Amino acid sequence: MKFKSFIPLALLLTIGMVSITGCQKGDLIDNPNVAASTGTVPASLLLNHLTATWIRNPGYGSSANEMPFTFSTTAGQFVLSNYQYYRGNNNYNLGSTADSYDILKYAIALQTQSTQQQGNQTNKYFALAQFFKAYAGIWLTERVGDIPFSQAGDPKILTPKYDTQHDVYKSCLALLNSANSILAPLAAANPNGVLDAGDVFGLTYLQWQKLVNTYTLRVLISLSKRATDNADLNVPATFANIVNNPATYPIMTSNADNVVYKFNTAFNPYPVFQYGDQPYNNFANVGESYVNATAPNQDPRLYAVATPAPAQITGGKAVSDFTAYAGSNDNLTLPDLLNNSNSGQYSFTNYTRYYVSIAGANAEPFVFIGYSEMCFNIAEGINRGWAAGSSATWYTNGIDASLANYGITNGQVLTITFPLNISDPSINPKGLAQGAPWGTATANTTQFMANVAYAGNNAAGLAQIFTQRYVSMFANSGWEPFFEWRRSVSAANPNGIPAWDQGGAGIGTANNLIPRRWIYPANEAAYNTANYNAAIQSQFGGTDDPTKDTWLTK
Repeated sequence: MKFKSFIPLALLLTIGMVSITGCQKGDLIDNPNVAASTGTVPASLLLNHLTATWIRNPGYGSSANEMPFTFSTTAGQFVLSNYQYYRGNNNYNLGSTADSYDILKYAIALQTQSTQQQGNQTNKYFALAQFFKAYAGIWLTERVGDIPFSQAGDPKILTPKYDTQHDVYKSCLALLNSANSILAPLAAANPNGVLDAGDVFGLTYLQWQKLVNTYTLRVLISLSKRATDNADLNVPATFANIVNNPATYPIMTSNADNVVYKFNTAFNPYPVFQYGDQPYNNFANVGESYVNATAPNQDPRLYAVATPAPAQITGGKAVSDFTAYAGSNDNLTLPDLLNNSNSGQYSFTNYTRYYVSIAGANAEPFVFIGYSEMCFNIAEGINRGWAAGSSATWYTNGIDASLANYGITNGQVLTITFPLNISDPSINPKGLAQGAPWGTATANTTQFMANVAYAGNNAAGLAQIFTQRYVSMFANSGWEPFFEWRRSVSAANPNGIPAWDQGGAGIGTANNLIPRRWIYPANEAAYNTANYNAAIQSQFGGTDDPTKDTWLTK
């Protein structure tokens, strides 16, 4: 049977590996009577499991779900529910986090098996084991704070110590650098060859090396609040070294290098079909934060993902009028949101884009880690003075890459379709069917780019980078939009960049504010009590408090 993800890491990793079943999403079989096994497990199968389960999809309302149109999309205030039965609520009660112990478990197994089978630690599997170990550590520490890491996975240590968040990041940066160094000669020898058939993404050697370094840039940018007061992390210097040395540290060069999660009709339907949402487009609205970040700039991506508010059209505006688009406010309760939505006050998502194809064929690709984000990360690093170069160029490249993901070109005529299955004449006076043409809009990317022209390496330019990176992550990138927003919060910008709604009853927390973190997995307190209590005391004064910042975001 499968390991339960909530089993504490120290106990989980003492369970022996004795056999393998299946050829896709392979899972280690547990034997509680074996503390350590020397059996051989095909490294390709371990890599298959890692890549197949890397992106989380545990259920619609789970705060670990990284799929589009699930809680991560709601928490990013891209699309908000107005009716709990069909689309859940918008509350930020994150609760106990899920964990990344399974990723770490399989990464350690891949490291062990690759060493045994290849007889060295310079092979492709060992390199990817370093990447996934780092990924597992970052995934959990950015959610909760200090975590067991340096001692995690040692079968002799059942109660591993908690490493500080600082030390976890330091260790993970070293692992990522090691992964790049191991992959470098392999990618040089066979850059365009697929690294391994077990990789469900089918990335080449060079693309894997690019991914490692592109992800490293994400990690370094996430440390922006700690970059100048932790010299041992070498954040600016490491960032500059990657950006300025592409021969040693190749990074993504186009959307062709994106990590794209693909859906299919038979086994992996697009998320709005996975959880019974379809065809309930009328029970969710585009969020105010997203509309406010796009409509004033005449951003044609708004035409692609959303439709105008019906009341604005019946009031005489054209579907191409950006002022006809209105987002829902996360501060409001669900009854208020539903009443406003039913009266046509809010925009809806594009029905024909997201609710027609079970395989998501009409939707933009679900990019988990991609070129557009990387461009904005580099622009931000240059803006902060971490590296030389043109932040304006990288900023523009990021927007262009995002537009390309939507297939939007200048002068393109986009058909706006009616979003609802409703006959109410006050909302639908022409009696249009859901998905029927409602009108057209012409994408004017020239005007849009002029509207968002980079303001320079200053606070205004930094705010533009944050805003355009956020827009590019609509229904993409898992929880990264949330982490980027959280990082942007400051005394000067208490609602972050771009501004997110908080403070009202709809947020659902005790103080009506967006939490700063998740609380620890429940079993940590039960199975690693002393170390857990010490970590809680040192970080939060003895209470596992989601309203308090960790070292990363203070």
